[in-house]
Amino acid sequence: MENKRFNIKIFLLLLLCWAVGIQAFASGIEQDEQKIEQDEQQAEEKFKPAEFILAHIGDAYEWHVTTIGHTHISIPLPVILYSGESGFHVFFSSVFHHGEHEYKGFYIAKEGDYKGKIVEKNAQGAEIRPFDISLTKNVLALLINSAILIWLILYLAKWYKTKPLEAPKGFRGAIEMLAISIQDDIIKPSIGKDYRKFTPYLLTVFFFIFLNNLMGLIPIFPGGANTTGNIAITFVLALCTFLIVNIFGTKEYWKEIFKPDVPTWLKSPAFPLMPVLELFGVFTKPFALMVRLFANILAGHSGILAFMCLIFFVAKMGAGIATSMTVVSVLFSIFMNFLEILVAFIQAYVFVMLSAVFIGLARVEAHH
Repeated sequence: MENKRFNIKIFLLLLLCWAVGIQAFASGIEQDEQKIEQDEQQAEEKFKPAEFILAHIGDAYEWHVTTIGHTHISIPLPVILYSGESGFHVFFSSVFHHGEHEYKGFYIAKEGDYKGKIVEKNAQGAEIRPFDISLTKNVLALLINSAILIWLILYLAKWYKTKPLEAPKGFRGAIEMLAISIQDDIIKPSIGKDYRKFTPYLLTVFFFIFLNNLMGLIPIFPGGANTTGNIAITFVLALCTFLIVNIFGTKEYWKEIFKPDVPTWLKSPAFPLMPVLELFGVFTKPFALMVRLFANILAGHSGILAFMCLIFFVAKMGAGIATSMTVVSVLFSIFMNFLEILVAFIQAYVFVMLSAVFIGLARVEAHH
């Protein structure tokens, strides 16, 4: 009975993927002469590596899959806007025709402060942004990666439930070894006796960051999205750690912030130097978490794309130079991808390690 239900779920999932694929294919096929002429003109223009890199690591209102000739195959995503002029609007991003058309006064800005974002013009003719809660590429990638992570954890939990006395092997054994290593080598020594209370959160954060880092290295759908290289996402992760540290902080932790054990003149109300510095440190710790993860992942993606750009940059320098530099670019890109796999693990490891250290510092007990 359970197998039948599982087969039905798989069938429905495949049916959904097929429907999305058909819609994406239909959206990509819809091309006009103006778009083809513009593509030909752009192909003749000078290649701009900076724009190429920024376009691939940035967010988007559609998920570009591939280009065949002049046909762009992409997955249109739902756009949800609220305009002060015309109210709520819900539609698919395919109405913009890859950013070339307007729809009900909305269009994707090609330059200025709102470049790449949906804007409209007010009564004075100035560009303004509506309230935008659209399902963008990064949001969809987060949902897909989260669904994959949930499925993996539930799959492993079901196996442990049905075979509690059997030692795991292969993939299950690797996940168990990784989880136990994170718990025993990082969480337990850093937090102390009540480490079990925070272990579920820290393990979830580790596998979430690690999986998103790995999915970002896969160049085809559903991979390739720069999720952990988006500062909004790392901000939320750092905010979660910030809340846990300060909500579960002990009285001694707050005492060390506002009444540190220093000479009185350094903490007096007239000259509260140390309390101000300690309070400043409360906010700089999660800020460091946010920037560290964002900067390292963004730099890794940019590095890989930069080596790929060498192929197009030297294409017009002659057959000999172009061929040799293409080989060098491919080799360096492969090397960078392997390096990024290591970085994907290291950054997840470091984020959890620092979070555990900050939680452990907030759980300090009174000195006797």
